[in-house]
Amino acid sequence: MEQEFHRIKRLPPYVFAEVNEMKARARAAGEDVIDLGMGNPDGATPQHVVDKLVETVQNPKTHRYSTSRGIPGLRRANAAYYARRFGVDVDPERETIVTIGSKEGFANLAMAITSPGDIVLVPNPSYPIHAYGFIIAGAALRNMPVGPNVDLMAELERAVKFSVPPPLALVLSFPSNPTAQMVDLDFYGQVVDFCRHHKIWILSDLAYAEVYFDDVPPPSILQIPGAKEIAVEFTSLSKTYSMPGWRIGFATGNPHLIKAVARIKSYLDYGAFTPIQVAAATALNGPQNCVDEMRDLYRRRRDVLVDSFSRAGWDIPPPSSTMFAWAPIPDELRHLGSLEFSKLLLQEAHVAVSPGLGFGEYGEGYVRIALVENRQRIQQAARNIRKFLSSVRNLPLEDRGRAVAS
Repeated sequence: MEQEFHRIKRLPPYVFAEVNEMKARARAAGEDVIDLGMGNPDGATPQHVVDKLVETVQNPKTHRYSTSRGIPGLRRANAAYYARRFGVDVDPERETIVTIGSKEGFANLAMAITSPGDIVLVPNPSYPIHAYGFIIAGAALRNMPVGPNVDLMAELERAVKFSVPPPLALVLSFPSNPTAQMVDLDFYGQVVDFCRHHKIWILSDLAYAEVYFDDVPPPSILQIPGAKEIAVEFTSLSKTYSMPGWRIGFATGNPHLIKAVARIKSYLDYGAFTPIQVAAATALNGPQNCVDEMRDLYRRRRDVLVDSFSRAGWDIPPPSSTMFAWAPIPDELRHLGSLEFSKLLLQEAHVAVSPGLGFGEYGEGYVRIALVENRQRIQQAARNIRKFLSSVRNLPLEDRGRAVAS
């Protein structure tokens, strides 16, 4: 018996799937694909963190079930991080919980607080779980366009004014994946005042808190007085310590929301493997020069990408944060749209990127480029792209993109 299930029907086709399938076929055929698509850190986890994992896993007692809220030592380590990085006091018992990656925590909170028909305000473009975590939970979305030329407060005010029923929650994500946009504490202060007045929960994704290239680091919304009354923030060790496969993150903030996540998780999991949690505490409590090295690595890759792609004929604004560049499609190929352009780039230049449409309708016209290859590979990608763009620019407009259609 075949049947389309209700929650599955609410999910649109996965935009990235076509590019991923093309990438897999190309590699199976022996082609050298330079993969700048998925934001999958390629650096090694710091050795002292790995050593702590190995040491801890030798103890058979750590092989038993853990706890879904996270071990106390790791929750204390996250509270200490918030204190030294943001000057925010966090109660490790009531105001923070360990998640199996920030993505899992976000989805579980969406499930915990959402009733069918609730309206949630979501930035567009944004990381897919920000929208689809609530879609899966049964909510209705109201998209708010974001970008460098968008008045975010005006969009928020407009969205609330025209939302019936009033919104349940607002999702924020700065530094932004995919656009790398940042905001300051003045913006967070306005948002907290507005949402407190309108009784709207705030869910802030701060996964890229430590991946920044300017002198001023990204702030936390919890730095705003009174933010804990309505806000919870998601953080992750994936990028900061090159630990994506370890799946360790946190939800921190409003005790009522933290309790809701804990209640859902108590039915779904026993937490991450204890040795991983012990090693994660070592990452947060130990020497932080590895974070500086990570930041410098992405900065150097960013500079090489912006410079080499510009010389190849593709001007890309330099991101001030995250491990991504948000790149406008070259003018002569903009008519293709981001999905067809991404497919053509993979086919002709053997370079994989993520189509902007996969992050929402307002991502159309852009692609996301991840800084997950070394500088030599990025320069090779630029050489491939230069040949590709040179050949395209010699074609009549109606012939550009014909390779995709065939």
